[in-house]
Amino acid sequence: MPKNFTGESGDVRCSFCNKGQMEDNIKKMFKAQAVGSEDAVSICDECVVMCHEMLQRAERNEAERQQQQHARRRPLPKPQELHAELDRHVIGQDQSKKVLSVAIYNHYKRVFKASEMPVSVSKSNILLLGPTGSGKTLLAQTIARILDVPMAVADATTLTEAGYVGEDVESIIHRLLMKCDYDVSRAECGIIYVDEVDKITRKGAHVSITRDVSGEGVQQALLKLVEGTYAMVPPEGGRKHPGQELIPVNTSNILFIFGGAFVGLERIIADRVGLRSGMGFQADIRDASENPETRDLLRQLEPGDLVRYGLIPEFVGRLPVLGTLEELTESDLVQILTKPQESLVRQFQELFRMDGAELHFTRGALRELARQAIRLNTGARGLRQAVESHLLEPMYRLPSETGVTRVLFNAESIRNHAPPVFVRAASEAA
Repeated sequence: MPKNFTGESGDVRCSFCNKGQMEDNIKKMFKAQAVGSEDAVSICDECVVMCHEMLQRAERNEAERQQQQHARRRPLPKPQELHAELDRHVIGQDQSKKVLSVAIYNHYKRVFKASEMPVSVSKSNILLLGPTGSGKTLLAQTIARILDVPMAVADATTLTEAGYVGEDVESIIHRLLMKCDYDVSRAECGIIYVDEVDKITRKGAHVSITRDVSGEGVQQALLKLVEGTYAMVPPEGGRKHPGQELIPVNTSNILFIFGGAFVGLERIIADRVGLRSGMGFQADIRDASENPETRDLLRQLEPGDLVRYGLIPEFVGRLPVLGTLEELTESDLVQILTKPQESLVRQFQELFRMDGAELHFTRGALRELARQAIRLNTGARGLRQAVESHLLEPMYRLPSETGVTRVLFNAESIRNHAPPVFVRAASEAA
């Protein structure tokens, strides 16, 4: 045990960082000497603060680790329970919800109960296909929130092969680590959603003589990461540098969910099933998206269709679970506006309530908003643009108006972009 531990005022150097009290303007230097020894150890105030922060970080990580172990002891939601919870937040896409619920249940049963399994179960990553705005990202985010596991969202278009301008594939692991405050054990049970995967398809059916660094090169770099390996991740993100300390992360239990619109994939499926056969100037050759017989074409998807689209066979083989999302109908868009807990209408109603007025849309107005969103051809994302365009004028006027208690939109005001009805407290008239 140290027999003294006092502040020193002489020119003493820290035994840990080698800073001198006089040379480096150290505020305080502490000196400790063990009983029966003539050697003394000094430590500066900066190293004391650093050690204190390390202890606090270790305590936080241990607390989070205990919470994670407690979460593992909780019963894992069954597929039907996951499906029911998804119905509360995502409208439509019943078949994709069923596929996703079963895949998620099997994956985390494999992760949390690995010690109870007599055989080793392989990981099943997921590929979600569907038009833009159909709910691919929302499904993945909702699943992560239900299970209380960390999730990172990445864009495949920013990734490049190692050594080229852009982001290495390990950057998506770094994003997951940031979500966990660099708790590796928690990150190793998380979910990574990679969007726009259809944008990294190879540029042609044949091998190019030049390097496809943002297409096939990214698919090659993702192979081992998706299958399961120890990824060496830079602690600050970015590129790796010689001599840099790296964080090893085991990706064997990280669930990868890939999403993409895959525009034109229906044509490839239609060719395979014989819906686009025809030759000559008068042959009836219609686009697969316009043919009523091709409405369920994506449900007939086979791995070979993805290979013809531009994904390499090795990459397709690591995505055994395929979920296809359908284009949202007018009825779906109306429900999206009002049914979810954080629906778009409820969000704007809360904003209007802060200004002392109630926002109301008639059923006809909601249908008109859905039709306008369909014309924008951006799925559910078009709803916000449609709503914002009609709410601009009332949101501009309402804070300065006095006595307005209700703002009413009907079908006519939405269809003709006419002003809404302002109901005032005194006269109860427009």
